[in-house]
Amino acid sequence: MSAVDAAGTGAAIHGEIRPGLHRVQAPLGDRFVALYVLVGDDSALLVDTGIRESITETLLPYLDAAGIPRERLRWAVNTHCDFDHTGGNGALKAAIPTVSIVAHELDAELTEDVQRLIDVRYGEFRDTDGFDDPPETTAYLRSVSDLVPVDVRVTGGEEFDLGGRTVRVLHVPGHSPGHVAVYDEANRALLIGDATLGATVPFADGSPAFPPTYRDTDPYVASLTAFRDLDADLLLTAHYPVYEGAGVGAFLDESEAYTERVDAVLLAVLGAADGPRTTLELVRDAGSELGPWGADALDYAVFPVTGNLERLAARGVVAEQTDAAGRRRWSLA
Repeated sequence: MSAVDAAGTGAAIHGEIRPGLHRVQAPLGDRFVALYVLVGDDSALLVDTGIRESITETLLPYLDAAGIPRERLRWAVNTHCDFDHTGGNGALKAAIPTVSIVAHELDAELTEDVQRLIDVRYGEFRDTDGFDDPPETTAYLRSVSDLVPVDVRVTGGEEFDLGGRTVRVLHVPGHSPGHVAVYDEANRALLIGDATLGATVPFADGSPAFPPTYRDTDPYVASLTAFRDLDADLLLTAHYPVYEGAGVGAFLDESEAYTERVDAVLLAVLGAADGPRTTLELVRDAGSELGPWGADALDYAVFPVTGNLERLAARGVVAEQTDAAGRRRWSLA
């Protein structure tokens, strides 16, 4: 069945969107995570595994109902290390032992070890900026993640022959250093995980959930340029609707415009400050100028704000210093 509406953007739940390209949408609390199955004459490839229940309660029943033999699934590509993209790796391996887990070499370590993921990825700002996930979030992450060793480490440019068609892995950093996308040339489709994040991450009903958590701004923007150069007709993400036709460029443009908006907001807040400010102080001072989120969700803007501050510092516009407590502070240069 087709899962894209006539306007080009719609919420695809289960279905074959294009020939041999299936979107499988699984619950993720108040949001969802979309997995993708690319099927060829000989093999199939899965993009992302969600959390444990994404595999056991959604993907495996979908494969069976769609008539896709489980043993045909040869590879599972993790677009990046976040738990809602890798947490189902172990459940998938348990159900299909012959499947190979694929990840970029820069994200592989955090794809294999949940404690390293918590410490390095989600705890990055704990000491330098005073931001960390609440304990209940970390406990939930642990409870739904089942990580296993990565079988194939990629760097970008690798092609997977599915039989009658090939798909290509692209290295598209920004959200994470080792983020990858999969390009399905036969369908002019880009499967991008969280490589592009618009102006807000949505809840399942489309309302704003939390900020677009890209991390390294210049690589993020460069990845947007790489997507535009491919001139894809279908853009498939993990947590957003399906974007088709003109909707592809509109979403990419919205994503880049948000990075420019953050620069402008930060320069205005720093210009009005009476002294160097910590990253969280800047986030909270900016408030609704960054986006329409409540206080708890707003703090997650520490990810994009840090990326933009580092970019501005590299351009000589902003100065960084460390105070006696070890906190980073920022001011206009």
